[in-house]
Amino acid sequence: MRTSTKLAAVALGTTALMPFLAVGAAQAADGTTTATLRPVALNGVNASGTANVAVHGTTIDVTMAATGLLANQPHAAHIHFGADARHECPLATDDTNKDGHLNTTEGGPAYGPIVVSLTKTGDTSPKSGLAVDRFDTAPGGKLSYERGSITVSPEVASAISSGKAVVVVHGVDYNHDGKYDGATKSDLDPSLPTEATDPAICGALRAAPAGGMNTGAGGTSTNNNEGLLALGGGLLVAAAGTGAFASRKVRNRA
Repeated sequence: MRTSTKLAAVALGTTALMPFLAVGAAQAADGTTTATLRPVALNGVNASGTANVAVHGTTIDVTMAATGLLANQPHAAHIHFGADARHECPLATDDTNKDGHLNTTEGGPAYGPIVVSLTKTGDTSPKSGLAVDRFDTAPGGKLSYERGSITVSPEVASAISSGKAVVVVHGVDYNHDGKYDGATKSDLDPSLPTEATDPAICGALRAAPAGGMNTGAGGTSTNNNEGLLALGGGLLVAAAGTGAFASRKVRNRA
């Protein structure tokens, strides 16, 4: 009798605690990550930029800016992630076919497959990875992108917030003639020249430093999460205390 009552009391306390733990877990994945976009090795690009991704549960808000890209041409841009990838931008040593350039496939071991297509309108899934009519065309060589409320899977949201995703902007001009052309075809779509799909600039998304990012509500995401975790911890102690109290009460009656 005493044992059964004790277990019931502790279970009741744990059940009461669960909603608070669930809220804390959901909030813990939120946050903001930033990438500094730099030229991909071997591809002869002189461009740079930044990307910011804010994670809110399973939606993300993305802002990105870059200069020095091939002007007035579509630049496919994506967030990449692969559990087995290195979570970084490719190196010259990733040039497996030894042609002196890095194509998208050769960069795969570094950054993984496409998980989000940063299109201006419509679908943002990997299926739109080559939807060249819906990517920014970098007028004057400048790319400016902003899109909010992009839905992603929990796995992708976690990868971004934990600093394991990579932003890649594609489109190079090896022969410097101001357009995508050349005899070498894309490894992704043989109907396109490789210049249209080879990676141009790249940056690994890294989590905000200790202290958290400003949430726009007068606080930081880290502090909010700590508050929720502290609340959860306090409730856990309270639940344990409730169980102990109920156990003592039953034992005294017995």
